[in-house]
Amino acid sequence: MAFALDRARLATLTDGFEAGMTNALPHAVTLLAYVLHIGGGTLGLTSGLVAAFARKGSKLHRIAGTVFFVSMLFMGAFASYLAVVVPGQIANLFGGTFTLYLVATAWMTVRRKENTIGLFEKIALFAIVCFCVPFAFLIFQVTRGAAPSIRGPVLIANYTLAFVVAIAAISDARVVLAGGISGARRIARHLWRMCLGLTFATGSFFTNALPRLLPGPMHVPPEYFLPMLLPLGLLFFWMIRVRFTGWHPKSIALASARP
Repeated sequence: MAFALDRARLATLTDGFEAGMTNALPHAVTLLAYVLHIGGGTLGLTSGLVAAFARKGSKLHRIAGTVFFVSMLFMGAFASYLAVVVPGQIANLFGGTFTLYLVATAWMTVRRKENTIGLFEKIALFAIVCFCVPFAFLIFQVTRGAAPSIRGPVLIANYTLAFVVAIAAISDARVVLAGGISGARRIARHLWRMCLGLTFATGSFFTNALPRLLPGPMHVPPEYFLPMLLPLGLLFFWMIRVRFTGWHPKSIALASARP
């Protein structure tokens, strides 16, 4: 009888240990994903600011840009993972995957020779068209009055994102149909996508990562959105300078394309 009780107790302990290990492993993976996501975003934010203010085409610009690119890949990839596994975070799946798209296409723009394309550009076009589909459906639902809960700031944010995604899709389609891009348009394409990626990194840090690290319940005051104005300001500055002032030294374009 005692032997039977010992066996039952041992079985209970074994089942509890296995259940604990089963729960502990996903928790450890999720915790690691949080660390890599926040670490990648913080490093991307720092290196992105350095690249934004460094002389374009300089060694510092290329090194900081490379660090920014790799960091944003980590941030975007783990943001997408966390959006799937953490309850209530599925909306961040768009932010993670769109950030990956932005930095990858910006990087490839200056790595690819002028007036040439490859398989990557075609895949990028397909991906951004897929991004357009849910926004088109959402806007259709809103115009029909079928989504009454989407209004105010949320509605403005969705229309803004839909506009940005549409611009990116049109830009990719033009590159693919033309067989490549060159000159000021090539530099502008690289800069606006990198600056927008930096905007996402800034927003992720100040409105998601930082509030989670502070003591007390998570709270995002309106002023936490203000830092996003800096990379947005840089985006408009460089678009005006590259496209409307004739700023496009050939040496900078060549330097940006070097490994």
